[in-house]
Order: sequence, then C-alpha cells, then structure tokens
Amino acid sequence: MSMNEDRFIQRDRMRFTKNTLSSGLALLAILFNVLYFVSIYKSDVGSYYYNIRMGASVLYNLLFMLVVFLCSEGVKSYKSSFAWVLLVIGALQIARIFYLPLTAHTAVVTVSKQKTIVMQNAQFIRVIVYLAASGACCLLAGIVGIRKSRALAAHMAGLEQKAA
Repeated sequence: MSMNEDRFIQRDRMRFTKNTLSSGLALLAILFNVLYFVSIYKSDVGSYYYNIRMGASVLYNLLFMLVVFLCSEGVKSYKSSFAWVLLVIGALQIARIFYLPLTAHTAVVTVSKQKTIVMQNAQFIRVIVYLAASGACCLLAGIVGIRKSRALAAHMAGLEQKAA
C-alpha cells in the first residue's frame, strides 16, 4: 500500500471509530481539577477560605467538571464546537492560577495569635501543577479534536465528490 492509501484508510476509519484521544485528555483534565479541588478545600487556615470567592470557586469547579465531561463526549464524536469550548476552558484553567492560588500564597492570617501563610510553597507548587496540567489537557484535547474533526469533514467531502 502507498502512503496515500494508508492515509485514506486511517481517515475512513474515523467514520466508524471514536476520538478517544481528545475524550481521554478531557477526562484527565477533570482528574487534575479534582486533585486541585481536594488540595485547596482540605486546607483550613483560619477563616481565610470562608468567603464569597471560595463559594465562586466551588461553583466554578462543579461547572468545570460538568462542562468538560460534556465536551469529552462531544469531541468523542468529532464535533468541533466542543473542541473550541475545551480551548476556552483550558485558557481559563491556566488563568485560575492567578485567582485563588496566587492570592492565597501571598496572604498571611493570624491563627492562635501567630501569623501564618495561607498556602505554603509545597501546596502552592502542587496546585499550580494541577491547574496547569488540567489546562494543558483541555488545550490538547481541543487542538486534537479540531484537527481530527476537520480531517474527517474533509474526508467526508471527498467521498461525496467521488459519489457524485
């Protein structure tokens, strides 16, 4: 077989198989977000985390997991609109680094008459890695999803031209 025939067969197989790479990356993004979620919410440093920002963060995490799961199912079927949503969400995950982790890392509270840093270096690095990994997985899932959906659409258009 020639290289063109191999490429044709690979693209033709896409009509009958699922985009498991993009879907798996989206699910991995959820896993990293859950690790972030647990790391932040198990912290109990005075009353620092008991505010409206934390409530908004909890709400965002729940919406993130729901939307990314929905997108993982959408990109599995080569729907590019879900891949674009994953790109936006990936960028938001990276931007979140500057929302809660950075402010908590620089904040100091008084607990039992002692000044305490809200988020120590080890936890800060850990949650940054979780958010960056989650964002990267979303971005990769989106890029792969867009590329594969375009390749399949071009292949389908070529098949329709041959049939006509």
